[in-house]
Amino acid sequence: MSTENLTHTEAVKKIKELSENARICMFCTELDKLPINSRPMSLQETDDEGNLWFISGDTSNKNFEIRDDKRVQLFFMNNSDYEYLSVYGDATIYKDKSTIEDKWSPMAKAWFEEGKDDPNVSIIRVEPKETYYWNTKAGKLVSLFNFVAAAITGNTTDNSDGVEGKATV
Repeated sequence: MSTENLTHTEAVKKIKELSENARICMFCTELDKLPINSRPMSLQETDDEGNLWFISGDTSNKNFEIRDDKRVQLFFMNNSDYEYLSVYGDATIYKDKSTIEDKWSPMAKAWFEEGKDDPNVSIIRVEPKETYYWNTKAGKLVSLFNFVAAAITGNTTDNSDGVEGKATV
């Protein structure tokens, strides 16, 4: 596996690609307590600055925990394409109508009776501070072929198709 640390534009591109391909992450709060609190969350979008956006209930435990400590950890896994992303960052909660309007998704209606006008709707932005990614250079099929070939021949794979690194925004 090779290491490719990315910065600025390339880092944002990688964070956006991997997070939006996976769509669902484990969203972890209260990082200084064990066990850490985590729950699956659906990503709304990753913007052009690398910020990750989520819709959340304002009265959820997650929101209360963020108000006490804004540090969060997100784990995205797209197993079908061998793509993984870890994002450590600071979360900010928004309740203003313009942000809710901008980030709203019709799918979120399932959680909010009154839709985007529900008083419990909030938007969470996670600003990445440290990110790390793992994926393949050539894609899933080439990686799978290399592993199958190694298994058939009895050889070991050097895993040279994999790439990992920091993505610093």
